[in-house]
Amino acid sequence: MTLNESDARHLLTRTGFAPSPQQLAPWIGLSAEAAVDRLIDAARAARFMHPPPAFTGEAIRTPLGQLPDEDARKAARQQARRDTLELAAWWLQEMRDTSAPLAERMALFWHNHFATSVQKVQNPQGMFIQQQLFRTHALGSFADMLHGVARDPAMLIYLDGAANKAQAPNENFAREVMELFTLGEGQYREQDIKEAARAFSGWTVDRADWSARLRPRLHDGGSKTLLGRSAAFDTDGALDQMLAQPAAARFIAGKLWREFVSPVPDAAALERVASRLRDSGWRIDAALRELLLSDAFWAPAARAALIKSPVELTVGTLRQFEVQLDSMLPIARASAKLGQSLFVPPNVKGWPGYTDWIDSTTLLERKRFTERLFRGVEMGAGGLRFDADAWLSPLGAHADREPDAATKARIEFAVLAAPPVNPLPAGTVGLSMLRALSLDPAFQLK
Repeated sequence: MTLNESDARHLLTRTGFAPSPQQLAPWIGLSAEAAVDRLIDAARAARFMHPPPAFTGEAIRTPLGQLPDEDARKAARQQARRDTLELAAWWLQEMRDTSAPLAERMALFWHNHFATSVQKVQNPQGMFIQQQLFRTHALGSFADMLHGVARDPAMLIYLDGAANKAQAPNENFAREVMELFTLGEGQYREQDIKEAARAFSGWTVDRADWSARLRPRLHDGGSKTLLGRSAAFDTDGALDQMLAQPAAARFIAGKLWREFVSPVPDAAALERVASRLRDSGWRIDAALRELLLSDAFWAPAARAALIKSPVELTVGTLRQFEVQLDSMLPIARASAKLGQSLFVPPNVKGWPGYTDWIDSTTLLERKRFTERLFRGVEMGAGGLRFDADAWLSPLGAHADREPDAATKARIEFAVLAAPPVNPLPAGTVGLSMLRALSLDPAFQLK
């Protein structure tokens, strides 16, 4: 299969963010195999485009519980909120400027899969450390990432793993690691949760240096029966026992499918992705390659079948129209207002996505976002740059002239994943056409 313009846009939008015509051009004419391999290779080699916020490299902040009074704690909380917003803005800047969008999409995917909120963790530095864990393993071994997450200080705090002791078990992480991280609902019993909690017991977090330690005196070293097998399971043994279940590979393959293909997986194709994941030693890149080269991914029914997340909408709009902003803080605030505040997922299940992104309030806010963006362009707002003529010129159009019918069709095809819902008024010039298309309901689809 050789990619045409529609194929290339579908691939790049699903695995990254909506591309501009200039970003799209090098992919047209590639074979599907070559294009997918190029995407994955670039993501594996990705590096930061911008230095992370300075606070991420500083000594770990003094824990709230060790501060002398309420005024100091209040100031620390305010600083943590500022740091979290700065960290979100930096990550959005990475998404906007990266030459390997799949790397950022996978980091975002795992942030949602292993959902952890700074509101409970109370340490933006720790959230950055966790994100580095996701980036390291984003396309590598899911097993290695899972083992890392189980001893990540942010996760130990968020799901109360640091409070799980042999003498007083806490089952929170044990339940969620099976239901949300590895197996899915209905694949374990209540007794398995209790036994897994025993296996995970004994971890503590030193908030002063942000380290996790296993305390032998707090760990239950006795025999446990977990998912049909008895052994003196510890953390690693329990996780390996979960991954040994046939449901595990299907569960992770299903999460990947719903992220990149469609809301309802094709059973036969999903099983091939799951088998590839399992047979490759839990290599995420191998499973993703199998998925992206499946007939189901390229099928007409899969095109424009998903709804952009707030991050995809905001970052994708900037990338697609090659808009430059001096600061990404307004984009971080806009994404949060649309329902996706980075590092603050709604709960341990993460953002549900798909149709949950859209309701009467968020749809209005989505339109306001693009409307304000183009109003800023038209008014020459400071710190915002968009060369409409340069963007439209390769399509044979100009910012201040009405394009002919054929050129209008080319512009619609370049902007939307599906035909527009609303007809354009006669006399609409190039820049106004871009604004109108960005306000069309079809602009919400990918």
